[in-house]
Amino acid sequence: MNDQGDTSLEQTPGSVDVAEPSATSSGTPRIDLLVDEHEEEVSENGHTVRHRGIYLLPNLFTTAALLAGFYAIIAAMRGDFENAAVAIFFAMLLDGLDGRIARLTHTSSKFGAEYDSLADMVSFGVAPALVMFSWGLGGLGKFGWSAAFVYVACAALRLARFNTQIENADKNYFTGLASPAAAAIIASTVWVCNDLGWIGNELPQELAVFVGLLTATVGFFMIANFPYYSFKGIDFRGRVPFVVMIAVVLIFGLITLDPPSVLLAGFVVYALSGPVMQIVSWRKKRSG
Repeated sequence: MNDQGDTSLEQTPGSVDVAEPSATSSGTPRIDLLVDEHEEEVSENGHTVRHRGIYLLPNLFTTAALLAGFYAIIAAMRGDFENAAVAIFFAMLLDGLDGRIARLTHTSSKFGAEYDSLADMVSFGVAPALVMFSWGLGGLGKFGWSAAFVYVACAALRLARFNTQIENADKNYFTGLASPAAAAIIASTVWVCNDLGWIGNELPQELAVFVGLLTATVGFFMIANFPYYSFKGIDFRGRVPFVVMIAVVLIFGLITLDPPSVLLAGFVVYALSGPVMQIVSWRKKRSG
């Protein structure tokens, strides 16, 4: 869901590429005959310019986030649910960095945005659902996999809607719960329960049903028209009051006390902030 970038070589309209030989002097086929080069058209100073290639730096972070999401799936299949949850949080961190790096280095592009969205689908759509299913929903039969599927489908719908509205949307707010925040709720829930020993035969049936409902509800929050503060308006390069740094230190201190519980509580509060803001908005419109 973050902007990214690509390209290096560019071609102005009307220019012609010079044909190159199809093989090296040793007779070995070139790699560009096996994989087509990426080309992307952009508008610069009122002219359409065609760029060739992709930017490396932001897409490295996107690939790392994708790897973290994939590792979460593998870890869950092996029964290592703590590392699976941690991997999803690592994916969140990397996902937050790739877009910022692309903007800071002026390497944003359509390719990067699409690649980032597909990586988000794996890391924050498929991975959390499979981690939750492997941990607690597998024993619930059709209800279990239906709840996991609802989450995956809602994540896909949320990302598709985000991509189509990105040009006109308010940068300060998301419409619907962002998929990384939704994934954080699922991952931290599994992490907390795993630390408490609620796994396998030790998992109460009632709790399994509850987390199934929670999984589907979190999925619904992603496609609901609830407004969520995006935190994109924060200026990390500007000066802030000293008390802000004290607050940051206290937050990190709380997280170190019990990471899964604190993260779960924090993201649940954030998820509930959307419906609360919507209710407040409705009341203001009625009173006005």
